[in-house]
Amino acid sequence: MRRLLAALGCSVLILATDLPAQQTQTSPNPLAGIDTFITTVMDEWKVPGLAVAVVQNGDVILSEGYGYRDLDEQLPVTSNTLFAIGSSSKSFTVAILGMLVDDGLLDWDEPVQTYLPDFRLMDPVATQQMTPRDLVTHRSGLPRHDLVWYGSGLTRAEMYQRLRYLEPNEEFRAVWQYQNLMYMTAGYLAGQVTGSTWEALVRARIFQPLRMGRSNTSVHDSQMTDDFAYPYAKMGETVHQIDFRNIDEIGPAGSINSSASAMIRYVQLLLQNGKYGEEQLLSEANARQMQTPQMAMSRPIRYQELGHTSYGMGLFITTYRGELLVHHGGNIDGFSALLSFMPHDSVGVIVLTNLSSSPVPTIVTRGIYDRILGLPPVDWSGLTRERLAENEGRERAGAEPVAGTSLSHELIEYAGEYGHPAYGVITITVDGERLRARYRDHSTPLEHFHYDVFELPENPRIPFSGIRVLFRYNKAGTIDQLLVPLEPAIDDILFTRIEESEPEQD
Repeated sequence: MRRLLAALGCSVLILATDLPAQQTQTSPNPLAGIDTFITTVMDEWKVPGLAVAVVQNGDVILSEGYGYRDLDEQLPVTSNTLFAIGSSSKSFTVAILGMLVDDGLLDWDEPVQTYLPDFRLMDPVATQQMTPRDLVTHRSGLPRHDLVWYGSGLTRAEMYQRLRYLEPNEEFRAVWQYQNLMYMTAGYLAGQVTGSTWEALVRARIFQPLRMGRSNTSVHDSQMTDDFAYPYAKMGETVHQIDFRNIDEIGPAGSINSSASAMIRYVQLLLQNGKYGEEQLLSEANARQMQTPQMAMSRPIRYQELGHTSYGMGLFITTYRGELLVHHGGNIDGFSALLSFMPHDSVGVIVLTNLSSSPVPTIVTRGIYDRILGLPPVDWSGLTRERLAENEGRERAGAEPVAGTSLSHELIEYAGEYGHPAYGVITITVDGERLRARYRDHSTPLEHFHYDVFELPENPRIPFSGIRVLFRYNKAGTIDQLLVPLEPAIDDILFTRIEESEPEQD
């Protein structure tokens, strides 16, 4: 799941559709030399393209594109180039719910079942007591369970119905655990309450009043425009273009696509507590709730420049070098983004890139804040490389296979279909002298590890590669279960063999 969840500067063509309302520079310029800094970081981390915008005291002081949105055709990034913003979309969903609360259609603390009587989770307490506030504060008791939606082809309604089959690993409201499916449910709730859809609400109540005309909620729509970034991923030290990942059905958790020049308007809305221009789009009370800690996050502080982190509603809350910082990142196949702002300093930053799982949005954002705050810069590139090297070392340390073991059954006896009510079906076939597993659109060989344990070889294109699966047999000696670690926070997911229907007799 690590993969799901990592250039040259160019002049910017500003299109009127996304042109920020104000664009001035202060004197002296706190961002002098920023172009060199950004292009150096991009080159070091092999980022094809990047767009950035900065607002300070109500004025946009930077709105630029760097590198390429299309490496093959050498098409430059502009401040209007569309990028997938991933989970930075989550605060949009919270803003929509807040607007519905302002309208009297929702109450943050009323049970979800008041609005969706068929809402069900495996935990009966969570089922009865879950509120809209719980949906957007990551305290459902469920771990991520991302492979329920990632590449599943399920509709939003189908995913909603499968929530009841997902095992929790914590008590309801006990701890903070990131959970995309609860955000999907929040968007589904908004659509059901209004007789509309999450997509239509975002367009009408955020995109239109903020004049984010080219922003959209589907990568399909992005590709219909004349200025969009292609997705890229690193394989080893080489960058390759990859396919767009359509996540429309999980959309409220992360399917928005936008540009730096448009997103900085949204950052201004958050900085101004729900107000843009003369219009209060979201009540100040609900805008402030988004930026107010709702759940503590029990994470140690690694760097002295950063403070403890809590989660508001669709936004993380921490400090950076002593200043309050509110932010949310986003990662989806081929794109990494970071939305952030410092409320007490009246400054906000949006950084968009077209490379998977890249630390560059964070590195660039912190470099910008260092300059605006007038503080000596921190070598975040170097510190990030040290951390990634440590993580890689830990990941490589694993159990060795037990020597001299063999399978308990003939290879053909492992073949068949194995199902789970939420995760779907895994098909096992014999491929020459080994097994092969097919799950949704992915097919991978299974290498024997030891006993009845098989290992999936590492493959950056397959989100569940590198794991080990276990086959189990019943008292009759028949292989009837497959255990797969698709969610690391709980025990392996149990897939049960699907028995073939016997042919009808004449």
